[in-house]
Amino acid sequence: MSFGRFYKALGTLACHGSRDELKKMLVWQYTGGRTTSLKEMTYKEYQAVCTAMETRGYGREELRRQRSIALKLMQQLGIDTTDWGCINNFCRNPKISGKAFAEHSADELEALSGKLRKIKRTGWQRNKGSLLSNAMENGLTGMN
Repeated sequence: MSFGRFYKALGTLACHGSRDELKKMLVWQYTGGRTTSLKEMTYKEYQAVCTAMETRGYGREELRRQRSIALKLMQQLGIDTTDWGCINNFCRNPKISGKAFAEHSADELEALSGKLRKIKRTGWQRNKGSLLSNAMENGLTGMN
C-alpha cells in the first residue's frame, strides 16, 4: 500500500507541533489504539483516516486564504500590515478580537474579516480617529 494519499492530506492540515507526532496520533486514533504505524493499519482504517483528513473543514490553505483576506482588509483601513506589532495590537483590542493575529483559527479569521468589512462600511480609517471612539459613534460596540 502506498501512503501518498495520507501524506498529501496530512500536509493540508494546520499543525502547531511535529507532523510526525500528528501522524502517530491520527494513526493511533483510527486504529483504536492498536498501533502508531501506518504500515500496520488495515485498508479500511487507512481509508477512514484519509477521508477524514481530506474532508476536514479547514486545512492549511484555507487558513492562509483567511489570513490574506483579513490582512488586506486591515491594510484598507490604514493598519500598517508590514509591522506585526501593529497588527497584533489592533487585533488584541477587545472590540476587534481580543487576541493576537497568529492565534486565530480560520473560522475566527472569517469572523474578523466580517467585523473589518463592517468597520470599512462605516467609513473609518486609521488616520481619521481611534477605532473605539468611531465605533461607539457608529453603534458598532456590539461587534463581538
